[in-house]
Amino acid sequence: MISRFVVVPAIPTETGSMRNGSRYYCQTAPIGFNLYDNEGKLRLKPTYQTREEAERECQRVNLERLQTVLSE
Repeated sequence: MISRFVVVPAIPTETGSMRNGSRYYCQTAPIGFNLYDNEGKLRLKPTYQTREEAERECQRVNLERLQTVLSE
């Protein structure tokens, strides 16, 4: 059984760019981790700095979802 929420690496956000000759290099902010909703096919907004922090939140929301389903 696939969990509804899983941990995925966050997408880096561009913070600027610099030019070196004819090439442009983008500067990005440090990435963290997001939760991905397999059912809704989208990333959740909060970004967690460490994988452990993201894993704890992922377990919490999966457990919360399971309890909701079992109570129905």
